[in-house]
Amino acid sequence: MGEKDINSIQRTVLSKIPGNSKFKQQSNREKFLKIAILAGLVGFIWFFRPLFHSLIYATAYSPGFIIGLVPPLVIGVVLFLAPPLDNIWTESVMKKGMLLATVFMFFVVIGGIYGIGAMMIAEKTVAENTMDSVEYVDTPPAMNGDNPRIVPRAVSDTRTDGTLSYSQHRLGTSDIARADDGGLVWSYGIEPDQFRNRLSGNQIGLVHSDMTAMESQSTDTYDNYEFVYGGNMVLWNNVDWQVKKNGGFWSAYSDDPYEFVHDGDAYIAFPKTGHEWNLAPIPHTTPTWDGLALVHEDGKVEHLSPEEAQERPELDGQRLYPLANTKRYAESLNYRNGIINQMGTVGTFEGVIEPAEMPSGVGNDQPFVVDMEGEVMNYMYAMGPPGSGSGLSEIWFFNAENGQMQAYDTGSSNVFGPNRAVGIAEGTDTQTSWGPDGQAMAVEPVLVTAHDNLYWHIKVVTSDQSDVVRNIFINAESSRDRPQQDEAENAVVMDTSQEVRDFIEGDVDEDDLTTGDEVNIEEPTEEEQESGIAYYIVIKDEFGEEVDRIPVEEGQETVIESGN
Repeated sequence: MGEKDINSIQRTVLSKIPGNSKFKQQSNREKFLKIAILAGLVGFIWFFRPLFHSLIYATAYSPGFIIGLVPPLVIGVVLFLAPPLDNIWTESVMKKGMLLATVFMFFVVIGGIYGIGAMMIAEKTVAENTMDSVEYVDTPPAMNGDNPRIVPRAVSDTRTDGTLSYSQHRLGTSDIARADDGGLVWSYGIEPDQFRNRLSGNQIGLVHSDMTAMESQSTDTYDNYEFVYGGNMVLWNNVDWQVKKNGGFWSAYSDDPYEFVHDGDAYIAFPKTGHEWNLAPIPHTTPTWDGLALVHEDGKVEHLSPEEAQERPELDGQRLYPLANTKRYAESLNYRNGIINQMGTVGTFEGVIEPAEMPSGVGNDQPFVVDMEGEVMNYMYAMGPPGSGSGLSEIWFFNAENGQMQAYDTGSSNVFGPNRAVGIAEGTDTQTSWGPDGQAMAVEPVLVTAHDNLYWHIKVVTSDQSDVVRNIFINAESSRDRPQQDEAENAVVMDTSQEVRDFIEGDVDEDDLTTGDEVNIEEPTEEEQESGIAYYIVIKDEFGEEVDRIPVEEGQETVIESGN
């Protein structure tokens, strides 16, 4: 656009203002100064562009934002470069400001109206794409019994923070990662603390806290890795800044990063969300997978495509697919049978589902990150009809390595949700005072599969969330044939991590237990181990009395018969 074009636009805008039909002149010096100010502002935004990333990205991929912000921005630049609208400088500024405010409000309203329609169209498009990609299965996919979720995040945070002490560093936000030995861990960055250390210090490594065992604190500390760019470091030393500035500006980073170690090298990983434009029936955008940003200790930032990320040995078994994308897909299923179908009053709500609401205070929200067979993490969603109480109608699984979707339809089964499961778990011990102010809390209900059935896996922790007391498995379909007052008796209470693993693997079957019984695993003596006994399964009744003790030999398939 040449100077004549700009002057033409200026004259057109100014001619519409009463009392300003005559185009006022300004000196070349004034024009140069204004252009220099604009250039300086553009340069500032470009240099500090990671600070403006969220606004710029949202504007680029949101039709409502484009309509609401871009035209006022263009007109604002035109008014800034235009000659004064009055001989008095302050009056000129006020006139230009009032004109820009009027233009801004007009386009914001138009953009808001369009944005609402585009949002509903986008949700329908996402829902249709999701339904086209999902594979419905007859049975829920099998879990990895070696990596159960036993230690909740709050307990891990309390334990880990209380175990380590760094005067100049702190632990960052925890997230789930895979350890080098294949286990699942809560991963923490060891980040600089205090402002001066944030300016001159570095992230010195990471901490992995085992989430698959409750008996003892198992923490691996890797504090000899000095990241050039790390968490909680200031401005351009911050890893988030570098990821966005060096090749990753046109992606969204809605997932928290996680740290891990592979073959002696430490990394920070950022799953990336992208967006694409759809022109019909009106322009709108939908989320895509944009790959992953892999940050090395020496400061190297690699932006990997989805295919490249899946081929890298360092990332084998890690979470590559953005959790934020799966949330968008799961929440869009309200629209899978059309926009009108899910509207109040006029909609029939046929086939409408949404992620089940979690009880308050339980310490987790959907999706559940679980490890499936083959050491492949999945994002699991328990889905139910809106306003249906606690019932579940479908269970959705998203492969965390490639985003592939599977869904299990509960059909006519009466499968209950997390609210009821927590209530049943608390009913297993009526002598305990439950809640944050009581003796214990039933937290982190996670839906798991065992013996081709769905179970709610609930952890009982101390009220200060410093220790896991026991684990409770509740058959999500167990209430179908039993009166409600007997539901608590159907819960399977487990006191050790090995019991949890055996139950998920199918070595101990809930159907073989007497109602109200408790299963425990006990180690044999050295002499008994030499004779080939791997462990004993001990069955106790509801009063804690031992009713059966079953020796299990190496490789033996276990079948438990009740002692009653």
